[in-house]
Amino acid sequence: MNYHTTLMRHAIDPNDSTVLAVAGVLSAALDEGGVERLPIRGLGAEETYWLLARWFPGAESALKLRFGTPAAESQRGSRYDDVDLLVSLFKAHADPGAGTTTEVHCISHALACACAGDKHLWQDLRLPSRSELSALLGYWFPTLAEKNVHGMKWKKFFYRQLCQREALIVCQASSCGECAEFASCFGPE
Repeated sequence: MNYHTTLMRHAIDPNDSTVLAVAGVLSAALDEGGVERLPIRGLGAEETYWLLARWFPGAESALKLRFGTPAAESQRGSRYDDVDLLVSLFKAHADPGAGTTTEVHCISHALACACAGDKHLWQDLRLPSRSELSALLGYWFPTLAEKNVHGMKWKKFFYRQLCQREALIVCQASSCGECAEFASCFGPE
C-alpha cells in the first residue's frame, strides 16, 4: 500500500504545509514500521487516531491500522534519542494562536521525529521545498523560526539551539563565518 497516497487522498487540505508535513512523517514511519507500530514517537494510539481524524478524516480505516507496539519502544537507543529534547524546544516556542495544545503537541512530535531522517528536513517531511518548511515553522513556532536569521539548515539550527540551551559548545570556530564546516550548515539544499 502507498501510505502517502492514501493519507493525501483523505487530507483536509492537500496544499497545506502542516498536512503535507504530517503526511510525510506518518507515511515514512508506516513504510518503515508497518501498521502495527505507532508511527510517531511520543504519541499514543489515542493521539495518533486524533491526529488522523484532525488532518486525514477517514484515513484510519483506509490504512487498516492495528497498533500494538509503541513507537518509543521500538525506537529506543536509536537515532530518535533526541526527540524529547526537540519536542521541548518546539513547545517552548509554540504560538498559542496557531492551534490547540493537542495540535502543537502532535506537530512538535512529528517534526522531532522527522529530524531523525537522513535528508534535509523539508525532504524528510516530503515538502515541495525548504520555503514550505520555513513557512510551517514560522506559523507554529514563530519565535524559534525568527532566531534563524542567517538561514542555517533547519536540523543543524535546531541542534545548535539545543546546545545553546544546555550551554554546550560544539563549534570550534568563534563564528559561523570562520568555520570550515560553513557550507554544510548554510550551503544550498
